[in-house]
Amino acid sequence: MKMIVGLGNIGPQYNETRHNTGFMVVDAFAQKHGIDLTTRKLDARYGTGMVNGEKVLVVKPTTFMNESGRAVHPLMNYFKIDLDDIMVVHDDMDLPLGRIRLRDHGSAGGHNGIKSIIAHVSSQDFKRIKVGIAHPQQHTVVDYVLGKFTTEQAPLFNQAKDNAVAALEDWVAGSEFPKLMNQYN
Repeated sequence: MKMIVGLGNIGPQYNETRHNTGFMVVDAFAQKHGIDLTTRKLDARYGTGMVNGEKVLVVKPTTFMNESGRAVHPLMNYFKIDLDDIMVVHDDMDLPLGRIRLRDHGSAGGHNGIKSIIAHVSSQDFKRIKVGIAHPQQHTVVDYVLGKFTTEQAPLFNQAKDNAVAALEDWVAGSEFPKLMNQYN
């Protein structure tokens, strides 16, 4: 079983904000594959389905971003999922808008959701898809990440979202991760 975790903040005021990029990607993935994220348990909303012959658990933590690990670790234990079978999708201000970058391990890089997961699973060795939201030009970081994509930014974000969904599908289908990094980075 593979586990895909999208990071974001709960509450309608955060819907479609840049910081909820992970939620938007996993929502698109789940919708494409008919996976309903309706089960609520262990600080998360999630659903399971079959994708490319593999059982997949799609997760959206119901904690705030900086407590994402509170949902990830208990779900790993409950479903007996190895760290190697987890992919976390999140926003990244250090990537240009429209770009994605796959990583198989690494530090939190200042991202509080990743920092929380690292703390709860006691490892930096899990896969991630970083989705570029670019760095704010005229806003504070908080205002920028909690703001919505502009009309001009939306097409680039949608392109990145589609690429992230495709990368998730290839990963679930069993593509080797170094190959995926070469293909999508």
